[in-house]
Order: sequence, then C-alpha cells, then structure tokens
Amino acid sequence: MSNLHKNDVNRKKILHKLNNDNIAAANKEAKKLAKKRAVRNRRLIASFAMILFIIGILGKTLMNQNERLEEKRQILKEREEELVQAIETQELLKLQLAKLDDDEYIAKLARKEYFLSEEGEIIFTIPNKKEEQSSNKGKDEEE
Repeated sequence: MSNLHKNDVNRKKILHKLNNDNIAAANKEAKKLAKKRAVRNRRLIASFAMILFIIGILGKTLMNQNERLEEKRQILKEREEELVQAIETQELLKLQLAKLDDDEYIAKLARKEYFLSEEGEIIFTIPNKKEEQSSNKGKDEEE
C-alpha cells in the first residue's frame, strides 16, 4: 500500500500545466463561448421579461375596455328603456291631442276637472271609494 501511495504522490508532483498555443486558444475560445452564452441568456431573460410586461399591459387594457364596454351596454339598455317609455308617452299625448280637437270631449273634461257647468246645472261631487277610505283612516288616527 505504501508503494501505491508513493506512486500517486509522485504522479501529482509530475503533472504540470502544459502551456502551449493550442491549449491557450482552446481556453480562450471556451471563455468566449461562456461569455456569449451568458450574454445570450441575459438577452433571453430580458426579452421574456419585456414580453411578459407587454402581455400584462395588454391584458390590463383589455380588462379595462371590457369593463367600460359593459358599462356602456348598461347605459344603452337604460336609454333604450327610456326611449320606449318616451314613445309610449308620445303616443298617449298624440291621442289626447286628437281628442282635444273634439268640442264634446273638451266640455266633458272641463266639467270633470274644473267643475264647470252649463246654465241651470248643479254639480254634485260624490267621493270615490278610495277617497272615503283615506278620509276614514285620517279620522281614525285623530281619535
């Protein structure tokens, strides 16, 4: 064992670095390749980071636009409902306008709303059931 051990120690002492042009060129080339890989890896990481940043901005913009579009759709829906109501009101007003051209309707309306009468007429007002109920409730609350 001591013999083997001595040979290993002697071998280590004998091994020296050989410095020739081929080895130096190979080492230089390996260092260049390592630098190129490092630069390429940095560029890839930077590119991926930029791509992720751009995708994030585009995603955020898309979400904001979808929210605004939904708000606009809601407003449009409300405006359409208002338009339908306005059209219905317009139709009712057109009918009432057409009725106002009739003298009999005007006379009937004046008697009903303004208690106007012809000569010799006496107008009696009879309360509706709803009016009676509301007046009875008022009396009950007072007692």
